[in-house]
Amino acid sequence: MRIGLFGGSFDPVHNAHLALARAALAHLKLDQLHWVPAGQPWQKTQGPNARVLAPAEHRVAMVELAIAGEERFVLNTSEVERQGPSYTIDTVRELQSHFASAQVFLLIGQDQYAGLPTWHEWRELLSRVTLAIAMRGKGSLVPPPELAAVWHRAEVLPMTPINLSSTAIRQHIAGGGRAMDLAPTLVPEAVARYIDQHRLYAGTAQHPTELNGHS
Repeated sequence: MRIGLFGGSFDPVHNAHLALARAALAHLKLDQLHWVPAGQPWQKTQGPNARVLAPAEHRVAMVELAIAGEERFVLNTSEVERQGPSYTIDTVRELQSHFASAQVFLLIGQDQYAGLPTWHEWRELLSRVTLAIAMRGKGSLVPPPELAAVWHRAEVLPMTPINLSSTAIRQHIAGGGRAMDLAPTLVPEAVARYIDQHRLYAGTAQHPTELNGHS
């Protein structure tokens, strides 16, 4: 069995996320792709660009709406149900406890790949997964020195870059716009309708912390 893991704050989920997920299904020939909304993503809730995420129940609901209709997409709520910071290694261990023989592909962006040595227990993570790395554009994948010194499995995920980020969507709404203004080109209609209905992101300050337009 081939299972992909796609984690993120999904604050909110948008069409670039969906494009990456569909590219992963096709290129990696996945049986399942687990979407994993982060509970407490420590890299986004600490430091100078830290911000408060929308409540987990809203981010989970938006992902559920976005992935409806694709049977290979699975909503995985393990991180929002887990106490404490969201560490990818814990999610991978839990998944492999249920699917012991599965090959697990971890979807990440090029910037995340470069920063992977800062992740919690990253060496064990590399021993457990195959990285599927979405490139920003053309060019070869160059690992940072710490990663280059550690054997790991990695595949480049070919896809057309989409200039879209959750930050831009939040800024549009914080500036008085409606999410439905962005549907369906940038945001699925069901997600945009949910955002407007629950008045998410209205009047909130934003920080440009997104990675590769996918976070």
